[in-house]
Amino acid sequence: MSKIVLKTSHLSKYFYEPEKFQVLKDISFTIQRGEFVSVVGKSGCGKSTLLYLLSTMDTDYEGTIEINNEIVTGKTKNELAAFRNQHIGFVFQFHYLLPEFSALQNVMIPALKLGNYSRKEVEERAYEKLKLLDMQNHALKMSSKLSGGQQQRVAIARALINDPTLIMGDEPTGNLDKQNTQRVFDILRELSKSFEQTIVAVTHDPDFASNSDRIIEMSDGEIIKK
Repeated sequence: MSKIVLKTSHLSKYFYEPEKFQVLKDISFTIQRGEFVSVVGKSGCGKSTLLYLLSTMDTDYEGTIEINNEIVTGKTKNELAAFRNQHIGFVFQFHYLLPEFSALQNVMIPALKLGNYSRKEVEERAYEKLKLLDMQNHALKMSSKLSGGQQQRVAIARALINDPTLIMGDEPTGNLDKQNTQRVFDILRELSKSFEQTIVAVTHDPDFASNSDRIIEMSDGEIIKK
């Protein structure tokens, strides 16, 4: 039996500047462990706002969000920061690697922050994640010396270091050429299939979306397909 790892119930979100505007309208859905889900829709439809809520970065909303059988709605900022570091890995359009650090050091950062392992164990785990993404031979290179595709693979390794419940992707291939887009997609697909990694990605790329397990389509703040 599949396990629900993400559940939203009647999410609504308002912006108040320059005037009150409802950007998300009664959003409810569930995502199972190991599902690879793409969230699509025209610019301004609310998909990035939804991802921001799901990632627990924005707490000003109506409704509830449950992740890994834990209701995150109502938690304090400190509680959410700790929860995010343990349960959510992020992959953005831009990799946000620290240029003065090596690939290995960049991958280690979230695990050192979490503090569940010794530095030596964190280093070993980081190397294993890089190996998973065929980046082990670049572990000691400064991240600024890597190609765009290589940097994004390091960013995925960093997202995986704490074995998160969810990986949230915000246009994870939006800054890559076609070849690297396919490579990153294949990595995410393999993570969901072989490791039951749950992935939720906002994307404008129709090929990326059509090859994921499921598409959640949004329009004007509402889900029109799930």
